[in-house]
Amino acid sequence: MSGAVAMRTLYFKPRLARTLPTGCCVVNVSPLLKELVLRACQFPSLKMRLPWQKHLIDMILDQFIAIQMVPLQLPHLSDARAIRVADILLANPGNTRTLTQLCKSAGASKRTLERIFQKEAGMTLGKWRQQLRLMQAVRLLAEGAKVTHAALDAGYNSASAFISMFRKTLGTTPALYFQAAGTRRGNA
Repeated sequence: MSGAVAMRTLYFKPRLARTLPTGCCVVNVSPLLKELVLRACQFPSLKMRLPWQKHLIDMILDQFIAIQMVPLQLPHLSDARAIRVADILLANPGNTRTLTQLCKSAGASKRTLERIFQKEAGMTLGKWRQQLRLMQAVRLLAEGAKVTHAALDAGYNSASAFISMFRKTLGTTPALYFQAAGTRRGNA
């Protein structure tokens, strides 16, 4: 997490959470879901046998089911060679080393690294690097950086290349995304 963060934790009994994701994920919280969670957190626990609390629980679950997942996370890596590459790129997401140079640093061939990333991360090294760059740029934007600065610092060739990738991944432009995020936070 980066920037100002407020966190609330809800625990659901397993039978209620069957339709929810089983792994950690990033989501966009709608204004309605935000208010439902804040209301639920006013109580030590909610009881399904109380009709109004059951309705609150059901509404929260409905909102979680309909929620928009945000592809702004990187899968965990365990192979030492993949970790070496990841560490190099995490230290500087805008790093311009070629795949060949990264493979040399990791002590593995291109084919081996691609196979490792596909197996462990479920994506190619190139896609993993793209996710990292997008995450870096989003973090910079959230901290108040201008689009051009965020794009170039994250390793994009231009602001327009970054905006295109942002739109492809998140379905909107950075300006509209952060305008909506301000609305979701209640501009507080």
